[in-house]
Amino acid sequence: MARGLMKRTVCAKSIFELWGHGRSSGELYASLKSYPVDKMLPYLQSDSTYKIHIHTFNKTLTQAEKIKKIDALEFLPFNGKVNLKNPEHVFWILEDYGMDPNNVPEEPIDLYFGRWIADGQRELIESYSVKKRHFIGNTSMDACLSFIMANHGRVKPNDVVFDPFVGTGGLLISSAHFGAYVCGTDIDYNTIHGLGKASRKNQKWRGPDENIRANLRQYGLEKYYLDALVSDSSKTIWRKGMLFDVIITDPPYGIREATRRTGSQKETVKSAERSTENHIFISSSYHLSDIFFDLLKFAAEYLVMGGRLVYWLPIYRPEYTEEIIPRHPCLKLISNCEQMLSSQTSRRLITMEKVKEFKDQDQNSYSLDGQYMPYKGHNSFREKYFSGVTKRIAKEEKDNQK
Repeated sequence: MARGLMKRTVCAKSIFELWGHGRSSGELYASLKSYPVDKMLPYLQSDSTYKIHIHTFNKTLTQAEKIKKIDALEFLPFNGKVNLKNPEHVFWILEDYGMDPNNVPEEPIDLYFGRWIADGQRELIESYSVKKRHFIGNTSMDACLSFIMANHGRVKPNDVVFDPFVGTGGLLISSAHFGAYVCGTDIDYNTIHGLGKASRKNQKWRGPDENIRANLRQYGLEKYYLDALVSDSSKTIWRKGMLFDVIITDPPYGIREATRRTGSQKETVKSAERSTENHIFISSSYHLSDIFFDLLKFAAEYLVMGGRLVYWLPIYRPEYTEEIIPRHPCLKLISNCEQMLSSQTSRRLITMEKVKEFKDQDQNSYSLDGQYMPYKGHNSFREKYFSGVTKRIAKEEKDNQK
């Protein structure tokens, strides 16, 4: 189970079976001596090989110091042979010297000794880094967060994963890495087709092969790509029925990308946009609360039973309470994690699971029930976000003048 967990997580570096812990060397040795010998013996047999690795936090040890610490463990019943290149069993001494690099104590605050079980997937953060990605936009999701979202969605091989605000497809990549088939929609024609201005510094226009498919091809994942369509998430294009195992998305908040949906001439016209193929559509403003209620309604209707919805919800922190999290009778809230954006704003990673079949009467249940409306106060998230930015800039300018 531990190894299975570590094959997925990008949050943990390694996992160990703890044999001893102390706040000094003496405490650690006493703890090790009290550890049941019968639990140690299977890994200390004479026909086995092993090595001991020392890892320190916030301090660098010399090789001589490391050897001295390893030699001090001679009281443990190691009967096997040392093999530094390819050992059967690896043991670690972990020493914690605190968090302050300017005030490193002489002796560690905590010491641990244990048997190494497995490493996490931290290298995925670097290998899938947005900096090296072929096609990016203003809001391309950080690789680490993309994998966290895929894990929250419990994405597994052969799942069908959908992103209704797909953008440049960053969330599809992490799901495809885990063997899921991926697809998405976006209202922005230029983004879906890889046209228009580039988001990279020193590049004016996007190149001929800058698109979502090229991103998946870059990582050898093209076979998992179903398609990306130009579509308005507020007006569903899908046939009735449960189509998706997981819906993972990062809706626009109106900060770097506008919140919009297709409208009619009768509605308040925001702008008329023309694509390169003379396709004209009129877009109107799309309130944040409407985006999330439409998203929940869509997930309730199109997720398979037990399927998950994972999305980011922007929050103005002084007004935040648990009650403002949008709800739906078909969806159960699984987790709610905060990522700070500023002192006043944050976004919360919301994970929900479908627990009830969608019926026609669930279509507008949120608008009939008062419990689904509290998030409406966050429709002005953009104004609140930028008022905080404006205040910060004014404060910095004032401080500089002193």
